[in-house]
Amino acid sequence: MRSALLIPAPLLFLLSGCTTIASTAVDVVTLPVKVVSKGVDAATTSQSEADEKRGRELRKQEEERGRLAREMLERCQKGRQLPTDVCQPGQPR
Repeated sequence: MRSALLIPAPLLFLLSGCTTIASTAVDVVTLPVKVVSKGVDAATTSQSEADEKRGRELRKQEEERGRLAREMLERCQKGRQLPTDVCQPGQPR
């Protein structure tokens, strides 16, 4: 009975070596696929990334238009409008 318990212990060490070799072989085989897929991901833009980028550009343009409109309104109210400003008739010049 005692010898039956001692036999599995050495077998476990041998089997653990086999799994290490097998997992290393799998890593070596899948490495080129992983490298190529990362390169493709870096080189291409997904639709959601393109949408996010376009949304950022539109928000930036909207902020710039708002800033310019506020500056023009302030100039019109102070009577220091530029030739390119379009002041409303009810505003002081």
